[in-house]
Amino acid sequence: QVYLVESGGGLVQAGESLRLSCTASGINFKIYTMNWHRQAPGKQRELVASIESSGRTNYTDAVAGRFTISRNNARNTVFLQMNSLKPEDTAVYYCHTRAWGSDRWGRGTQVTVSS
Repeated sequence: QVYLVESGGGLVQAGESLRLSCTASGINFKIYTMNWHRQAPGKQRELVASIESSGRTNYTDAVAGRFTISRNNARNTVFLQMNSLKPEDTAVYYCHTRAWGSDRWGRGTQVTVSS
């Protein structure tokens, strides 16, 4: 069974930082691309950042330059460092990977940014 467990969300003011973590179990973590998605109220879920097994990263334009995705394969953990947070970053953030042909999701962690 594949489990993805997020942590690190919270309530912050605009301009502050948060670091999200997602720890995986049940997969050979180091070979998989890991993703962070988010879903704001009334909006569709969107891909925020990805990190491949090689360490190559990709970001959506809205967060490029402010967010950094990284991974620690020894700890089966992927991180999302979020700096200069804006109220529009408010959303539930989900960890995701695609393993054995199926999408695997965590339960999400709430990030709320007040203005």
